[in-house]
Amino acid sequence: MATIDLNTISTRPPEDLDKKSARKQSSKRAERIAELHQKLVAEGKHSVLIILQGMDASGKDGAMRNVFGACAPFGLRAVGWKKPTDEEFAHDFLWRIHKQAPAKGEMVIFNRSHYEDVLIQRVHGWIDEEKVDKRIASINAFEKLLAYDNNTLILKFYLHLSKEQQVEELTERLQEPEKYYKHNDGDWEEREHWDKYRAAYNDVLNRSEIPWHIIPVDSRWYRDYLMTDIIVEALEGLDMQWPELDTERKWE
Repeated sequence: MATIDLNTISTRPPEDLDKKSARKQSSKRAERIAELHQKLVAEGKHSVLIILQGMDASGKDGAMRNVFGACAPFGLRAVGWKKPTDEEFAHDFLWRIHKQAPAKGEMVIFNRSHYEDVLIQRVHGWIDEEKVDKRIASINAFEKLLAYDNNTLILKFYLHLSKEQQVEELTERLQEPEKYYKHNDGDWEEREHWDKYRAAYNDVLNRSEIPWHIIPVDSRWYRDYLMTDIIVEALEGLDMQWPELDTERKWE
């Protein structure tokens, strides 16, 4: 597998892709995802874990809304990962993650994930490189456990944002009242570590045994276009079937 270098991958959509047409396709695919999700719930044989990672303001919330917004709430959960609590700090770093893994017949979306423990902690020097290596090995083992022991489809998306676009997105949170709630002074502070985060992400993307999908997100409509295509193909690949009717009722 070719080495991933985010510095060489564009964050923009191709110039020959029509925006209006792409949006229509994304909408249709989102409806198809909803249909396949319903079949996932009904069949009860597979579970699905969607992992969204990316720099601050890379559009994780919007991806959840646009890609999964048509899905029925039953059998769908979104989990946002923030700083661990004291109780969580007292356990291994995957303890809190495993409790939120999807059950059979369920789709769970991680807004950030267990990868934070080899990203932010590494960037700030809170863990050394030996611990980074051990945690990456543990993450790979954990994901294989979910995939092979619980029939879990794991789809990992890195939302690839440019440094220039991040400024625009963060600035909007200061200027538009409906986005005030998203503002966090800490996001601007973390931006100062951009190069370290980029290097940490490059390493994680290349050392993950279950591969990542790199999604350019400077144009949000292109994000939706790519993600819906990947998810539909993956869910259809599960070859899910509607359960047979189970009844003893006698029909006249």
